[in-house]
Amino acid sequence: MEQPVLRTWIVFFLISFVALLWAVFLSAKGVMLWVSLMLVIVVLGVTFFTVFNQISLNASRQKVLRDLTKDIRRAEEAEGEKARVDDRKSH
Repeated sequence: MEQPVLRTWIVFFLISFVALLWAVFLSAKGVMLWVSLMLVIVVLGVTFFTVFNQISLNASRQKVLRDLTKDIRRAEEAEGEKARVDDRKSH
């Protein structure tokens, strides 16, 4: 991961951890159970969405890089074939 993205993830998970701790505290007291349940659902939902988004972004980057290098490999292979043909003609 890139450095700024890593910092963002650390802050995100720290905030999520605090929200989950607060939800556990509220549910242990027995008050506002719906608030603690809603906090857990929101934190898990946002985490799932964020991780899914990062996986999709990584897959699209890999596809772009694969498409870029595919053309380079074809050009190198064509040059190699041309060099082999030229070597055969010169002998």
